[in-house]
Amino acid sequence: MVGDILSINHSEILYLLLAFIAVGAFWYFTFNKLNVTSINSTLAKSRGINTKLIDNIFVILIAIIVMISIRWIGILLINSLLILPAASSRNIAKNMRSYHLIAVGLSLFTGIAGLIMSYYWNIPTGPMIVLISGGIYFITFGLKKVVKE
Repeated sequence: MVGDILSINHSEILYLLLAFIAVGAFWYFTFNKLNVTSINSTLAKSRGINTKLIDNIFVILIAIIVMISIRWIGILLINSLLILPAASSRNIAKNMRSYHLIAVGLSLFTGIAGLIMSYYWNIPTGPMIVLISGGIYFITFGLKKVVKE
């Protein structure tokens, strides 16, 4: 359920790096197809996009990342790293591409900040990451109207 983020070893970092490269490549080459598929699959099919293939690859990549990281991150932290940065990004992003980039940036920031703060304050790492991510969500929720106008 909780996991231990500090128990990661070199081989797991390598697997995660390879998964990150695969996801980045998939996102780079299929961003528009993935976007139209998620908005309207009927429109995507009419444009000749193989929506079933795009959906299956996307789900497989998410499953691989969760499988690689579940032992050392835990289910609770995976959910917060998937949901809170995306929700925060949605509050302030102006388009779909910036939405994705802000969400990835927030995930990296909260992970690194949580590790550093937990080290210096001698508190558990996972909950610290979740608290920072939740705090950022509430800040972006307050900025929602200011940024979108």
